[in-house]
Amino acid sequence: MMREYEHEYADFLYYTPRELDKEGSIWPVRAGRSIAKPNYSVGPKRIECYSLHFVEEGKVCVEFDGSRAQLQQGDLFCLFPGRTYNYRMLPADATLQMRWIALDGDRVRPLLERAGLKPEMPVMTDRYTGTVKQSVEQLIHALAEAQKWTQSRSLRLYSLVYALFAGLIPDSPVPHTAKPVAWIRECMDFMELHATEGITVQQVADFAGVHRSYFSGVFTAQVGISPVKYILNIRMEKAQRLLRETDATITEIALSLGYPSLYTFTRAFKNCFNVSPLAVRKRNDRSASTGR
Repeated sequence: MMREYEHEYADFLYYTPRELDKEGSIWPVRAGRSIAKPNYSVGPKRIECYSLHFVEEGKVCVEFDGSRAQLQQGDLFCLFPGRTYNYRMLPADATLQMRWIALDGDRVRPLLERAGLKPEMPVMTDRYTGTVKQSVEQLIHALAEAQKWTQSRSLRLYSLVYALFAGLIPDSPVPHTAKPVAWIRECMDFMELHATEGITVQQVADFAGVHRSYFSGVFTAQVGISPVKYILNIRMEKAQRLLRETDATITEIALSLGYPSLYTFTRAFKNCFNVSPLAVRKRNDRSASTGR
């Protein structure tokens, strides 16, 4: 039964590992589910284990290492030990509802990395479906029945944890026809060529022939920024050039860069430069008129 807290309604399940659990080097610590209140916000927060959060309904914004990601139903994110996170509910048709499973042990991080989840890219989209969702439900149900520890329950939990990762880790191996640096470079060329056409990270991952989460993790590790940020930077650099060097209207620039409207372009531009595109255009016009 859910209890009421300041920002949410939630229930918590706790598990204390025994020697048999630790022999497997991976075990659950706690799990639960929550329904957010209108003021739902968590953080800044650090934890000592790995916590997978699965979005069942609504939308949530996750902030990590100066980056942010907006997730919705079917997405998930992971909190890594010793890292600072903030996450909050976003306006949506449905109230934010999540399930979570916290794990510990030496095997957790390698398995997360095989799934494509890393500290620099702790999110996955469209993965909380099918067998993954079924595994989460079964694992939480098993934890609810494991208040009294037995060897059989321990082994059952162990198998369910691995079943969860079996659903998260892609079946397709990463192509070995080229070194990662080479195929990431090809992806960068693809993004630079098509960034103004409104391409998504999923489309770039499809171009590379790898899972989106794996692509995002490798790209971020090698390039230093996320692919979302890389595409944004390409668009913003072109936006500045068009504002300075052409007489195209701001609406024309917005649509030329792949934005669906003037509003979405202006918001992205202001988030990037802390100034509106109109202000940049006016500043450029004044400089031109004074001969500077």
